[in-house]
Amino acid sequence: MNQTVLITGTSSGYGKATAELFLDRGWNVVATMRQPKPEIFSVNSERLRVLPLDVTDAGSISRAIDEAIGAFGAIDALVNNAGIGVVGAFEGIPMATVRAVFETNTFGVMAVTQAVLPLFRERRSGVIVNVTSSVTLARMPLAAAYTASKAAIEGFSGALAFEAEWFHVRVKLVEPGYAPSTRFASNGAGRMQAAIPAEYAEFAKPIFAAFAEPAAVTTESDVAETVWRAVNDTTGQLRFPAGADAVALAQTR
Repeated sequence: MNQTVLITGTSSGYGKATAELFLDRGWNVVATMRQPKPEIFSVNSERLRVLPLDVTDAGSISRAIDEAIGAFGAIDALVNNAGIGVVGAFEGIPMATVRAVFETNTFGVMAVTQAVLPLFRERRSGVIVNVTSSVTLARMPLAAAYTASKAAIEGFSGALAFEAEWFHVRVKLVEPGYAPSTRFASNGAGRMQAAIPAEYAEFAKPIFAAFAEPAAVTTESDVAETVWRAVNDTTGQLRFPAGADAVALAQTR
């Protein structure tokens, strides 16, 4: 019997690549996104369900889980990939934007996890993979709010792993590096407007120049392969850096 993975945030980037990899390797895949677009997947398979899921909406979470179980009978793995980004001087980022980032990156992950945990606990099996970021591995300028939202999940996952282990449920972290090929920047453009006050322009200039010419980058396939390893890992390893730049940061941490 095929195993089933539910992945959040699969409309592009890491989530889409992860869904395609698991599907290619024989898993049932519940690919979720706020506005379902089944056409983005080139494969038409009975093992694929594309469902609506907004991680900030409890009803949406519950409905997606119910539909996933209805389609495949159970969920064996949860990949909390959905996230939003913001880059800028913290002074210039409205608190409403900071809260919106936390609603998705932090509370959204917690909400989906809390909804799935009872299923895993009752079965005494399952794995939860939380996708964070390499900003948790080293200090990054112009990323204070985003780092805080992801660092919270690092602490959350480390503590949760002890509780979950009692019920034979595994918790893992995947920490992707910088991926200029994803839609991270374009998706967050609205949140980043006016996020660099004039007083910070000279400070930000060389940082953005470095972003434009990175020494090493992370690809979507790097993250998908790392999520695959994390889901299938049966050791006590918690953190899995993804991408050459993230691996290098983790080694010097």
